[in-house]
Amino acid sequence: MKVASAWSGHDCSFCILDNGHPVVHAEYERYIREKEPAGDGVQFMFDEYKAHRDIKYFATNYSFSKLENHPESLSKLKGILKQNGGEIYVVGHHQAHAANAFFSSNHDKALIFTMDGGGFETEDGFITAFTVWEGKDNKIKPVHVFPIRDVNIGGVWTRVTRYVFGLQSGWPRGHQAGTVMAMACMGDSKKYFKDFDKMLRSDSAAACFKPHTQPRGANVGTDPKHPYLWKWTEIAQRGEQEQFDLAAGLQSATEVYMREIIKMFVDNHPNIENLCFAGGVSLNSVVMGKMLDWFPGKNIYVTPTPHDGGLTLGAAQLVWHHTLENPRILWKDNFTPYLGCDHSDLVEKTINNRKEEIESVKVTDEEVISLLDQQKIVAVFGGGSESGRRALGNRSILADPRSKDMKEIINEKVKHRQWFRPFAPSILREEVSNWFEKDKDSPYMSFVLQFKEEKQKEVPAVVHFNGSARLQTVTENDNEWYYNFIKKWHAKSGVPILLNTSFNDREPICETPEHAINCFLGTEIDYLYFYEQGLLVKRRNK
Repeated sequence: MKVASAWSGHDCSFCILDNGHPVVHAEYERYIREKEPAGDGVQFMFDEYKAHRDIKYFATNYSFSKLENHPESLSKLKGILKQNGGEIYVVGHHQAHAANAFFSSNHDKALIFTMDGGGFETEDGFITAFTVWEGKDNKIKPVHVFPIRDVNIGGVWTRVTRYVFGLQSGWPRGHQAGTVMAMACMGDSKKYFKDFDKMLRSDSAAACFKPHTQPRGANVGTDPKHPYLWKWTEIAQRGEQEQFDLAAGLQSATEVYMREIIKMFVDNHPNIENLCFAGGVSLNSVVMGKMLDWFPGKNIYVTPTPHDGGLTLGAAQLVWHHTLENPRILWKDNFTPYLGCDHSDLVEKTINNRKEEIESVKVTDEEVISLLDQQKIVAVFGGGSESGRRALGNRSILADPRSKDMKEIINEKVKHRQWFRPFAPSILREEVSNWFEKDKDSPYMSFVLQFKEEKQKEVPAVVHFNGSARLQTVTENDNEWYYNFIKKWHAKSGVPILLNTSFNDREPICETPEHAINCFLGTEIDYLYFYEQGLLVKRRNK
């Protein structure tokens, strides 16, 4: 039985469950090459999933008007469901986040926390940005729902990111909160702590205010003065160190505030050992890493799709398990994030169409590993793209973590971003305890952990300035090719770690072979490896 879900708001996506198992989760941004767009999610599903006439049940999120804005595709959907004896379910924004967090985990009982910048939870327009749920077996139930006026961590981060730091905060260039997180470890966390603590607690409405004259879309330097945040904007304009201090204050205040709220519910549920997280704030991997210290003995899980692109997965999972009362699914190691559509049949055709610009040769993994050992930067492409914000081996740019210069080279010549931005280490799961202070699963790059001090000098390209890293742990069950590739690299280099960053350049992660070749040619990536076909692509003029 197939359950589908589509969302037509920002982070437009669709997903298909087949007897509860996800078979496709596609994100619209990957196709139109704009980050966090709205769109006709139902038509997107019709276009990309050819077996859509088999769908029996369909789920979406409030407000249903997002689908009603596209009457033609909605009418076609209703016709399919009527023919198959199914129906449409509309669920809350945070209800879907909570379902995605819980049903993607292997926990049979958990406290679930959802945190973002706000979403509609009911048909009458009630909005919340922080909720708490209890999950048990195939059911979830609300524990507490905060009105958005009371708690809005995501909203504060969105406005501060744009108005204080002058960065992007959504469509079409994406949300650069991660840049602020990267700056935080280089600043004085005490200097502006009280300012941001006040914003998060008593002044969140003022800090979250969106000026009516804010231009639609990207921040191109024409934003109005923010009536509340301008004071800190002027501070940020004084120089880089002030920006680092502001970022540190925001991060520290967020950590204190989140710990306080979450602890209240954890203490009230002492018999629940598992904590699940979703919502955009859960992408703050520094906070998630610190949860391990704040709540020792608790099992912390973050879904690979905590952003609004994951709403479709959560809505479909809620219908399958909670509404239709189907039993839970036990995931082998981890819920798979490799849910993008398969474009493998387009690889050779696409290469042939670009033969004036590129050429390809047959290679083995071992030959590609030798290139990495020679300090070459290699983009890899295979299988379905990763759901979520982080590339995990199917759409990744790989490099040698032992190089002291590699971080600077990739930031400058490939990613075209700030010099201080860190890169993630992909590490064999069984090696984590040898390299990090904590032995923790992190299959989706959800947690920042500290490297062991004696290991930091061995992989400088993936160690942040404070000795930490947002690691990806890799098992054979999670990604057989990537796991074995890292094992071969380990045998060659002596380290079980590769530098891994998303296969993109200031745009969404590559979805198709065409996107991959365009990104390759538009940057200084040395080689492009289509690993399923064993084809290594290089420029004609090299």
